[in-house]
Amino acid sequence: MEIFVVPTASATGSVAAGILAAVIRSKPDAVLGLATGGSPLPIYKALAGHSMDMSAVSGFALDEYVGLPAGHPESYAEVIRREVTERLHLDPAKVAVPDGSAADPERAAADYDAAIAAAGGIDVQILGIGHNGHLAFNEPGSALDSRTRVEVLTERTRKANARYFSTPEEVPFRCITQGLGTIMEARHLLLVVNGADKAGILAAALNAPVTADCPASVLQRHPHVTVVADEAAASQLAPGSGQVAVRVAGAPAGV
Repeated sequence: MEIFVVPTASATGSVAAGILAAVIRSKPDAVLGLATGGSPLPIYKALAGHSMDMSAVSGFALDEYVGLPAGHPESYAEVIRREVTERLHLDPAKVAVPDGSAADPERAAADYDAAIAAAGGIDVQILGIGHNGHLAFNEPGSALDSRTRVEVLTERTRKANARYFSTPEEVPFRCITQGLGTIMEARHLLLVVNGADKAGILAAALNAPVTADCPASVLQRHPHVTVVADEAAASQLAPGSGQVAVRVAGAPAGV
C-alpha cells in the first residue's frame, strides 16, 4: 500500500488525477471505476486539465440510488454525465451506471456485476470512504466478499447525503452498489480522503483489524492500493506493514 499525503484537500484531486493520467497514457482503453461524492469529484476536474485523448476509456459507476426518476439531478447517472462523461469527453456508450429505476433492481444489480466481468474487469477503481467506513454504499456489516446488489442505506449515510437534496426526506432509502468482493477484483484501488472528520475512520480502515464493521478495512487485503489524503485526513495514521507514506507538495513526479 502506498500513501500520498498532500497539504490540502484541493491537492488530492491533482495527485489522483496524475495517477489516472499515467494509467490512461499507458493503456488508452483503460476501464475506470467511477466514484461520486465530495472527495472524488475534484479528480475529474483535474484530469480534464491533462492533454490526452480519453475517447477509448470506459467506466463503471460504483453505485446508484434506487427509485429516483430518470434525469433527476442528484441521481448518480446525472452526476457521472455532468462531472465525468462530458467533462472528460468520454464516449457515453462506454460509461455505465447501475439502473436504479429498473423494475427488478436485484436483477439489474446482478446484470451490472456481470457486465463488469464481461468488460475484462476494472483497471483503476476510484474510491472515497464514508464516516462509518463504507466503501461505495457497502454499509457496516456488509460481507467482505459481497457482489453488486441492492443495499439499504443507514440513517447516517442518508443524513450525510441530504446536503445534495432539497430536503432530507428526498434522499432514497435504497441503492444498487458494487459489492466489496466486486471492488476488490479491480486491479488497482485509488482511495481519496479529505478532512479531519475522516481521520479516525481512515486510520481504522488502514491500521485496525479487517472487519465487516469497517467495510473499508478490506483494502488491507488488496495487492495494489494507493491512498491520497490531505494532512488533516492522514493525521491519525500510524506506520503499518507494507505501507509506504510519501509527503508531497503536489502531484508525484512523473505522473
